[in-house]
Amino acid sequence: MIIVTGSVTASPETDAEMAEHCLAHVQRSRLEDGCLLHSVHRDLENHHRFVFVEHWRSRAALDQHFQVPDSIGFVQTIRALAVDATKMQIFETARSDDR
Repeated sequence: MIIVTGSVTASPETDAEMAEHCLAHVQRSRLEDGCLLHSVHRDLENHHRFVFVEHWRSRAALDQHFQVPDSIGFVQTIRALAVDATKMQIFETARSDDR
């Protein structure tokens, strides 16, 4: 399984527009083959910071997600609205359901 975390920070002026784009992106992404989880959250310490958590079945599925025209457009849009650089980390892990 592939786990992706990321974040982007909006300005007070771009916050509402950023929120709309983030929500539309996660809703669209959830429908893609190989997407196990795609969510966006607000940072409680910085209300203008959006944090993404994603789980993908495979690296191939994630790579396909990165090629979707709407995903490319989303990245371009949020970079234009952001007050600092977007951040993303990708982790590959074995899934463990043992508790």
